[in-house]
Amino acid sequence: MAKLYHKDKSIQIKSSVSALYNNLSVLRIAPRCLTYFTVVHANVVNMVSASWDGLNYSHRQLQSKEGNVATSSSLIMQAAWCVLPSRDLLVLTSQKGIQMYESDGSIMVYWHALDMPETRTAKAVFARGIAAVREKYICVGVSSGSVLVFDVPSKGSNITLSEVLEEHKEAITDMASECSGSLECIADLVSADDSGLLCVWKSGEDFQLLNKIPGFDTSCSSVKLWKGTVIAGYGTGQIRLYEGVTGILHAEVNAHARWIYSLDIAPFTGLLISAAEDSWVRVWHLSLTPETNSVEIEHMYNECVTDTQICGAKFCDGDGYAFAVTGYDLSEIIRYTQA
Repeated sequence: MAKLYHKDKSIQIKSSVSALYNNLSVLRIAPRCLTYFTVVHANVVNMVSASWDGLNYSHRQLQSKEGNVATSSSLIMQAAWCVLPSRDLLVLTSQKGIQMYESDGSIMVYWHALDMPETRTAKAVFARGIAAVREKYICVGVSSGSVLVFDVPSKGSNITLSEVLEEHKEAITDMASECSGSLECIADLVSADDSGLLCVWKSGEDFQLLNKIPGFDTSCSSVKLWKGTVIAGYGTGQIRLYEGVTGILHAEVNAHARWIYSLDIAPFTGLLISAAEDSWVRVWHLSLTPETNSVEIEHMYNECVTDTQICGAKFCDGDGYAFAVTGYDLSEIIRYTQA
């Protein structure tokens, strides 16, 4: 197999990586020749800004909060950038609520508290699964199975909860919006839960459920939506490709020996990255044939990060020229670029 990528200089982070699904987010800021990275450790988000020449790094740590007060008791479940046409926000989800920051982490613009049960229940309460949808929506999943839809103005902090979508019965694991930029796709959001159920949505003033794809009682830990195709990674190590609107299964791949923790897609080239507990990162290529309405997946590249339970893997650009990887208990972000 051709050596597509080679290892690049790693980025040190202030504390190690927690074992959470999709525990890496990347935001490329082309005008300033910078890339931002975030990784969650317990109740802290480690944020690094890296210049493209590799000479300058700056670090920031964001605390888990309850309102405006830092709280050490609330674990952070996920941190992800939401890119909307008018602004980028960094969204943190925790056991207490949802924090939204300006993209550089400097100012918290919005806080949403989760509903806590009156009596102590055995069920944990947390938010997880973050996606920016179309012009002005940020969707966040909750452990009850609800999906919260926030309406985000082009500037300022007047963010409102506009809708709650109640189709899942299990905790939301991940969410993704249509990333190809194509306006022809009917579906523009997919949500996944602990039972593996996938819900496919069309956004708008009222979000519309287009389809429910059953999950066969295996957790779907990571999901993507590209050109109308849902790409889902499971606890079995499998990746499945579905047509979002009809639920037709296009392909099923036994991609990993253990639980998949992260998927990402490079929207301009159709490269897909998968990463799992089995220490392997794999790069695939997706190709669509519109005439026959078929999707094919081809294996392109492997990388083993020895003795590492991989928690996050993300492309650093829309072409898949470079990708970054995080692993449980590592205090670095490992980077690879095309050879």
